[in-house]
Amino acid sequence: MILEKKKTFNAFAARQGLRSTRQRDVILDVFLATREHLSVEELYLKVKASHPGIGQATVYRTLKLFVEAGLAREMMLPDGQTRYEHQLVGEHHDHLICTGCNAIVEFEDETIEQLQREIARRHGFSLTAHKMQLYGLCPSCAGTKA
Repeated sequence: MILEKKKTFNAFAARQGLRSTRQRDVILDVFLATREHLSVEELYLKVKASHPGIGQATVYRTLKLFVEAGLAREMMLPDGQTRYEHQLVGEHHDHLICTGCNAIVEFEDETIEQLQREIARRHGFSLTAHKMQLYGLCPSCAGTKA
């Protein structure tokens, strides 16, 4: 899967007329090696740990390229911070997001997916993409807010 994602990015970069760089390759490797939902700062710190010569602006610009290439998805959290996760076109899951601590839980539910397709069909829509983010309190935060 990681090799497929690298090929996808390299093909995107070539279509955009961007030359391949070692820095982009390093950032992509670090990004794909994590299953976390990362902020730009968190990704930068991970990259910097092994490659201190790569700057934060380079990480930011490269992450935006990953979004354009369809390898990364942006998520705006309730605290205003943007987080990124890697995802290929066709991969899909939804999120539960805690408004207390910003924890993110990924889930898949075929019943919900089927219901969304049925609702779109009833309204004459041809779905091309969707995302579902449910906001609330995780068990830890719900216990402290009681």
